[in-house]
Amino acid sequence: MSNPLSDSSGVQDTPLYQFVNRRNQRLQLQISERRLLLMLGDVVAVIASVLVSLRIWALVARYEFTLDFILDQTNLFIILIGVWLFLANANDLYVLRVAASRSQTFQRLLIINAQMVVVYLVIFFLSPRTALPRLFILYYAVTSLVFISAWRYARPFLLGWASSPRHTLIVGANGAASAIIKALAEYAPNEYAVKGIIAMPGDVGTVISGVPVVGTGADLMNFVTRDRVSELIITSTRSLSGETFQAVMDAYERGITVIPMTLLYERITGRVPVEHLSDDWPIVLLTPQAIGSTQRINQILKRMFDIVLSLIGLALFAVILPPLALLIKLDSPGSIFYSQRRVGLNGRIFNIYKLRSMIENAEADTGAVFSYRDDPRVTRVGRFMRRTRLDELPQLFNVLRGDMSLVGPRPERPEHMARLTEKIPFYRTRLIVRPGMSGWAQVRYDYGSNDVDALIKLEYDLYYIRHQSVLLDLNIILRTIGKALAFRGV
Repeated sequence: MSNPLSDSSGVQDTPLYQFVNRRNQRLQLQISERRLLLMLGDVVAVIASVLVSLRIWALVARYEFTLDFILDQTNLFIILIGVWLFLANANDLYVLRVAASRSQTFQRLLIINAQMVVVYLVIFFLSPRTALPRLFILYYAVTSLVFISAWRYARPFLLGWASSPRHTLIVGANGAASAIIKALAEYAPNEYAVKGIIAMPGDVGTVISGVPVVGTGADLMNFVTRDRVSELIITSTRSLSGETFQAVMDAYERGITVIPMTLLYERITGRVPVEHLSDDWPIVLLTPQAIGSTQRINQILKRMFDIVLSLIGLALFAVILPPLALLIKLDSPGSIFYSQRRVGLNGRIFNIYKLRSMIENAEADTGAVFSYRDDPRVTRVGRFMRRTRLDELPQLFNVLRGDMSLVGPRPERPEHMARLTEKIPFYRTRLIVRPGMSGWAQVRYDYGSNDVDALIKLEYDLYYIRHQSVLLDLNIILRTIGKALAFRGV
């Protein structure tokens, strides 16, 4: 096959061309680098907002605005930066698809500011009267909205110096190539420019999901040079020919990033692509916390967290149970509670407890079937409880008893578990962690009502299993509360 650079290689070798080409190149930042840039800009904006808010507070309260006055409020800088980064992550403000949309960004900024005001007010009323300034948070809410919006709307990498999408080639023409192309278009539309696919000679000239197969392994370095490629996405290491493998190694030695499709897909979507793991299947079992004592410490903290919060939750549930029980009884005949067999940690069967949200004996004629949106078996009160997730509150007893955790994959019924295990690869992997009242799949995906939904939710569950931590659990709990308050539970 001819060298695709043969017609212009002489020009490209000239010092003048190379100088102009270098001047025209922009930084092709990785996703992690773009997110870090967003975070750094946000932190600077938060610091500026705190300084301006302190200045307003000093003027109103007639304090002298000095360096000592600012240093005395150091705790405000630390607290507000930490709370901001946590809330911004929990509201997807560092998801590049959201960050690229100005309307979505502004909506999330309003939500985050409202959440921050609530958090501040809770801390304010629980703290000594002189610990925090009373009106400071109102000054901060306005100034931070202005400063962070200004930064997000005019951040440098959209103005030029680092705005270039990351040029990439996909190595391998298969279903995994199609999946990553679609994922990049949906989840990182402005971050990647796929320049083509490298595959076998018989595939050259074909098109996969809108991207052409441009050459074979022999051509790879030519396209890397011509298109200023900074990243190679490998769809399957098993199917690489010796020639293609050597070309990939040559690119790697020249500083080109080489990443498996499965890891990039996971990074940008928050899901593990179980249908395309092939020879990368150990990724499902090898979690970042699987080495040393980190996992053990994480599990101890998680269990302590579950016990404390479930006790608090059960106390609150006892207060609202009488009116809820009355409404359930008045709406439809039957019991207030009901239990159902579920599959838990390591396949152990246990009974899950819920407030009844369906008519009595809803599955008498159908057997075990998925519930679905606008299910006619759901009662009027049940529909309200499902949207607010109030029907799940009795599961706090399951959490306290150790059957479940506050956060984890939702426990499945044995009948569905047996069927889905046969149909979906790695489905039983969900059983290596304690099931939860809410999970990554519940806060990132709509209500599931069929086997296709079960596959997608498994991908989210596997992501959680690989990345589980106390901070991720807090993130999920915050998202769950947000969904309940917005009546988006089910």
